[in-house]
Amino acid sequence: MDMTLQISRLLAAQIVSETMRFPVETCGLLLGKDSVVEAIEPCDNVHPEPATHFELDPAALFRALRRARAGGLQVIGHYHSHPSGIAIPSATDAAQAAPDGAFWMIVAGTDLTAWRASSDGAVHGRFDPVALAIAP
Repeated sequence: MDMTLQISRLLAAQIVSETMRFPVETCGLLLGKDSVVEAIEPCDNVHPEPATHFELDPAALFRALRRARAGGLQVIGHYHSHPSGIAIPSATDAAQAAPDGAFWMIVAGTDLTAWRASSDGAVHGRFDPVALAIAP
């Protein structure tokens, strides 16, 4: 299993720009194939406490999954921001994460980190760190 998540500088900059626009946690989908992010899809954070939590809009996720089934890009993970924190998974993130191998990108300011959800991760028993390769 590849433990490097690849993303273009342009997409990484779009994520940072999107997450810095709001004082609350923002989120979106990472779309691509295997461990290569080919597109992002910003989503509404529908959590009732968006200042400290996030929940992807289920309708946006279902639409992306339908597009993937029809031959579009796969949902390989998601990103979310920690506007007043650091770019590592929180205990709350771990409690909400399914051990499904999905990539989690966490953004704090301009700092981007990547993680993979697993059943016995090194961080909070749920996440393993993943190298983030930002290509030109």
